[in-house]
Amino acid sequence: MDPSRRKSFHTFLEEKKAPSYFPGSPTAAAVPEPGRMSLSGLSLATSVPSTPGCNSPWILSPLHHATEKLSFNDDKYSPPRSSTPSIYYHCLATLHRLEGNVHSISISNGLVFTASDSGRVRAWSLRDCLDRGYIHIGNSRDQVTAVLGHGGTVVTAHVDRRVRIWAVTTDPDLEPDPDLARVRSRKIATLPPKSHVGSFLPSLFGKSGKKSQHHKDLISCMALYNAEGLLYTGSRDSTVKAWKLSEQRSSDSFVAHEGQINAMLVNQDDGCLFTASSDGSVKIWRRVYGDGLHALIMVLRFQPSPVNCLALCRSSNSCFLYSGSSDGYVNIWEKEAVSGRFNHAGFLQGHRFAVLCLAAAADRVVLSGSEDTTIRVWKRELGSAFHTCLAVMEGHRGPVRCMAASVEMEVEGIGLLVYSASLDRMVKVWRVKVMEKEEEEEHKDEEEGEGEKEAEFEMNPVLSPSWVRRQKSRGY
Repeated sequence: MDPSRRKSFHTFLEEKKAPSYFPGSPTAAAVPEPGRMSLSGLSLATSVPSTPGCNSPWILSPLHHATEKLSFNDDKYSPPRSSTPSIYYHCLATLHRLEGNVHSISISNGLVFTASDSGRVRAWSLRDCLDRGYIHIGNSRDQVTAVLGHGGTVVTAHVDRRVRIWAVTTDPDLEPDPDLARVRSRKIATLPPKSHVGSFLPSLFGKSGKKSQHHKDLISCMALYNAEGLLYTGSRDSTVKAWKLSEQRSSDSFVAHEGQINAMLVNQDDGCLFTASSDGSVKIWRRVYGDGLHALIMVLRFQPSPVNCLALCRSSNSCFLYSGSSDGYVNIWEKEAVSGRFNHAGFLQGHRFAVLCLAAAADRVVLSGSEDTTIRVWKRELGSAFHTCLAVMEGHRGPVRCMAASVEMEVEGIGLLVYSASLDRMVKVWRVKVMEKEEEEEHKDEEEGEGEKEAEFEMNPVLSPSWVRRQKSRGY
C-alpha cells in the first residue's frame, strides 16, 4: 500500500475520539470496551487445546473471557460460565491483484467470484484460494457494480445499468490438475435486451419502449428468488425491478424508497423481498401472485441512520433479520411465528464507524464488517435474541466493503470460510471455528431459574466522520 495513503487513513481514524449522537439513537451506559488484539500482534505459534500441534495458526479470540456475558442489571461484566473457548480463527490468505477495489463477493458452486474496478469478475477456488481465471466480459471499461452467483449461473450488474447472465463451468480436460481448471463463461442473456428500436426510437402512442426497462442510475445490489427464477435489482434511483429470467423481461418495477437502495435479499422460504435504503428504513415486499406485482407489507425503522446492508438467519423455528447502519449499530428484527411480523429485538454495538456489510452463517452466527476496518463475529443464544461478540478480526487496513461466508463443517461446532474485501484493495480469506458448549442443556436450566435476558452490548459506537458531516449539513 502507498505509505502516504496509509497515513491519510490513520489520520481519518483519529477523528473518532469525540463521541457523537443523533436524535433518536439508542442510549447506553458507558462501558469500557475490552482491548483488542491485532492478528499481526499475535504469535502464530499460539497453542490451543482443541488444535493439535504446538505450531498451530489458530488464534483464540481475545474477547472470549472479557465479553462472554454482559448484563444491564449491574453494569458490569459477569464472569464466563465456562472456560471452554468459544471461537478460534486465523487468516488463510490475502489475495491482491492490483485490479482496484472489490465491490462485491459471491460464493457459488465451490467458487468465489469477486467484482472489482477492473471490469473483470475473477473466480477463486473456495477452499484453497487458487486463481481460477475470470469471466470474459468483453469490454474492460464496463465496470461491474455487483455480482451474484447461483449454481452454475453468475449474474453481473454493470455501469451501463444492464444485467448480464453467464453460464460458468470448469473444464478439467484443459489442465493436468483438475483443481487448477480455469473457469469458462458463456453469456446467456442481457437484461434488458439490447434492441435498436427500443433504444433509439421514442415511445409511440403512449406506449413505453424497451428503454423504459432501464434503471435511471447504477444498479447497487441484486437478489434472486430461486424457486420462481425471479431476479431483483436495486438501484441508486430508488427503484426495484423484478426480472423473470425464463422470459428475459421485466415483470415489475416500483419506487421502493425515498433514498438510494443499498442492499436487498429474499427469504427463500416465502419469497418476501427485503430492501434497505439510505432513507433509514428497511421495507418488506410480497409478490402478488397472478399479476406479478409487489405489495408493501411492512416498514422497519428504528433510527434515521442510512441502512447499508442486510442479513437473514433462519431455521425451522426462528427467523432473524439484521440491518447494518451508518451509525455503527446492527439492528436485530425477530419474526413472530404466528403473525409473521418482524419486531425490533435489540441492536449489536461495538463498531466505531459505519457497518458496511453483513454475512449470515448457519442459523445463529452473523458477521459484520465495518468502516473501522474490523470484522466482528456474533453468535445468538438458543431461544433468545441475546448475542455474544465472539471475536474482533483485524487485518484489513481500510473499510471492509463486502463479505461472504460459507459453512465448511458442522461437527463439534461450526466451521466457516469467510471472504472479506476492503477498500485497501485486499481480499482476505479467514477460517473460523465456532465451538458448541452444550447450550441446549444450559438454556433449559436458565429457563427454569431465570427470566429473560437483555440482548444488547453496552458499548458506545462513534459515528463515521463522513456521516456526522452529512447530518450537520442537513440540520440534524
